[in-house]
Amino acid sequence: MLFSSSLLLKPKLKLKCSLRWLNTQSSLGNFAVSLKRSYLYVPCSSDRMLGKSLTTNSDMIIYDLEDSVPLRNRQNCSESPPLGFPRGDLPPRERVAVRVNDITTPFFWDDITNIVSSKAVGSLVLPKVHSAEDMDTVSNAIHAAGDRPPLGLVASIESARASWNIGAIAGWKSNFSRTGGKLMALLASLTLHPHFISPYESINSPTDCADTAILRSPSRLELLYTRSQIVIAAKAFGLEAIDMVCVNYKDLDYLQDECRDGRQLGFTGKQAIHPIQVDVIQSTFVPTAAEIERAAKIVHKMARVHALNLGATGLEGEMIDKPMILQADKILNIARAANFKIPQVDES
Repeated sequence: MLFSSSLLLKPKLKLKCSLRWLNTQSSLGNFAVSLKRSYLYVPCSSDRMLGKSLTTNSDMIIYDLEDSVPLRNRQNCSESPPLGFPRGDLPPRERVAVRVNDITTPFFWDDITNIVSSKAVGSLVLPKVHSAEDMDTVSNAIHAAGDRPPLGLVASIESARASWNIGAIAGWKSNFSRTGGKLMALLASLTLHPHFISPYESINSPTDCADTAILRSPSRLELLYTRSQIVIAAKAFGLEAIDMVCVNYKDLDYLQDECRDGRQLGFTGKQAIHPIQVDVIQSTFVPTAAEIERAAKIVHKMARVHALNLGATGLEGEMIDKPMILQADKILNIARAANFKIPQVDES
């Protein structure tokens, strides 16, 4: 739920002239938001990495049964952690996701059956989603596997077909209101380097590198159109938009540049393949101090306008309109969720 400026628009406001910093537990209220800035992949075939996953501060932990697991190990991995961990050892279920094998593989149904029997998992990451029909297939499998708490679904956009069908995928709804899963995010997962192509991948489901001939460069300019499509589709249907993995995981400066670029495009988070990437991602996909201060000024300005029954108003030479107020609300909401201090502007 977005923090609404209407909660501040009351004539009893004290209008003093100073800027002071308040804790998140302030008179402005405590608005709970679940941030999903980082999606950290953890191979289910590695005991060492599984153990380390229990101490990560990543907003989302994705236990991977797919690409990071050798084919010979995939049959056994769906019975591995997080399903095998004692429930008390795992983070809250809303932070726990599993990337299953895609619907064309022989592992898909076992993955779904094992996960649906576990209450430790809050969401599924669905690889190689090419169409809304693929989402229906997954939803039908979840429904058939049995009753359980509702599952969040994250669609991984990896191909030209998926990019072409992005609107239909983002607007997808399950035929089963509770037991078929609910779409919560889109992942930008463009496969640009054919270093590994699963033998189970259909010839009718080519990877992006095969059917677009995109060559990735440090500037990422060649990906601007596709990444922007994902963001716009996600925003249109109220979903999270999660940016691509930075494969240069040891270059944290380059990672930060990618994060800033992604946030500027409108992504709300980024995928990670190594724990050292998490802090950079989570510290970048939040508002800056300047953005928070300006948002607080906008909200306060509109509260003052309402309290004094004034008309249109501006701030620092710009007219304040409804989109600016909504954006200010979002910024303050995210800042509170990240435990930042929020400035309250008092004006006399």
